[in-house]
Amino acid sequence: MRADYHRSHMDSPILQDLVPIERVWQRMAAVERRLRDATVSEDGFLTQIAQHGLAAGGKRYRPLLAQVAAELGGKEGTDPVEAGVAVELVHLGSLYHDDVIDEADTRRGKVSVNENWTNTIAILAGDFLLARASEVAAPLGTEAVALIARTYATLCEGQVLELQLANDLDHGPDEYYRVIGGKTASLIRTSARLGAMTGGADAETIEAISDWAWEMGLVFQLADDVLDFVASEEWLGKPAGSDIGEGTFTLPLLYAADGPDGDEIRKLLEGGLPYPRESIARVIDLVIRGGHIDRVLDEATERMRASEKAAARIPENDLTPIIRNLDRYLLDRVDVARSQA
Repeated sequence: MRADYHRSHMDSPILQDLVPIERVWQRMAAVERRLRDATVSEDGFLTQIAQHGLAAGGKRYRPLLAQVAAELGGKEGTDPVEAGVAVELVHLGSLYHDDVIDEADTRRGKVSVNENWTNTIAILAGDFLLARASEVAAPLGTEAVALIARTYATLCEGQVLELQLANDLDHGPDEYYRVIGGKTASLIRTSARLGAMTGGADAETIEAISDWAWEMGLVFQLADDVLDFVASEEWLGKPAGSDIGEGTFTLPLLYAADGPDGDEIRKLLEGGLPYPRESIARVIDLVIRGGHIDRVLDEATERMRASEKAAARIPENDLTPIIRNLDRYLLDRVDVARSQA
């Protein structure tokens, strides 16, 4: 099972080394099969659209967190698999919607649903995936369904706030963290929480792993936002600076705009969308040369320490080094991308 999973998912060899628990990867293989089942519609065309995003691959980081967190309990059964499927369907559905909002033409290096078909089809397919997430979660109990629903509401709040802040260089770190908390950290926290719940963990452990995952969710997005400045197009699966090109100004750029190069950055971006590629390239150069990437990575490291403090509330066990490995994995990806750029 592990070999099959290995071949089809970006970064999975690294993650498998970090999580050397056979049960986890057996369940991840089951998650993959269930994702295929859960995205089948009576309408073959809708099935094709719904599975388009699955075929693009990805790390499956959220269902993996659910399977790891499930190891904190002693409950047998397939409920953690269903938890992993539910959170990945929410993630995938939200990506379909995000690509419409961002007018993106690629996702994970492949043509996006909205580009390949239409915005309307992408929205409807995203709705279908979100509905299936609730359907998958329903047998897990009312608390699980409420958690999935509440998380998606939080995702929407984060997205709406991001739209309000589009093309705005005057908002600061507080608003930025509100956006990434809503758009990213909330679902990563839910992934670990639902995994721990379905694995039979006790209440204190569920709260500790949830707090750990919240901080790691922030680190996840901080690292992704840094990668948009420092990684190659091949690594990203899209052009570097895509966030800037969409009018999404993340923390490295916000810090740069508030620094000595702020006037030049504001002049480069004053014309509004679409920004010329040469302007985006110059902004990226100013952000990197100004030391703002390292400043954001320092913040990510502090968040990682906070996550480790939360994880320390869980009694020492076989998962302790694995949780620490997952902490470091996100920032290690940035180092690798920078070395290959």
